[in-house]
Amino acid sequence: MLRMWPVLFLIIPIIEVYVLIKVGGIIGAGWTILLVVLTAVIGVNLLRQQGLSTLMRANRVMSQGQIPAMEMMEGLFLAVGGALLITPGFFTDAIGFICLLPFTRRRIIRYLLLNSTIKASYSVHQKNQSQQDSHTIEGEYHRED
Repeated sequence: MLRMWPVLFLIIPIIEVYVLIKVGGIIGAGWTILLVVLTAVIGVNLLRQQGLSTLMRANRVMSQGQIPAMEMMEGLFLAVGGALLITPGFFTDAIGFICLLPFTRRRIIRYLLLNSTIKASYSVHQKNQSQQDSHTIEGEYHRED
């Protein structure tokens, strides 16, 4: 996957320029620029709305004592989607809107989580009441002079 990044940084701008030229040839340069600005404005507003919604869900999940894993992944997708929407062009705008729309974003995240090769697991061990009341912190100490 890491080998694809340089290729993507080369291919995506070429696709963007190609699509901008084609769209500009069909609807004109002025309308193309207006459309690029309009998608950025709509994207920023959608990013703000979805970001606040995700933040509120994360707070609600944390208040229930759970880890907001899905909300953290959604936050990452929102950041990527916002960056793509600010980038001028229709191809990156399409990918950005996919990242910002809740139903597509969650579907992609679930797919990635279910099909990832790295699976993380954790366990929580509850202490009995006498250990919880103790102010002793266990650990190791090594002095290096």
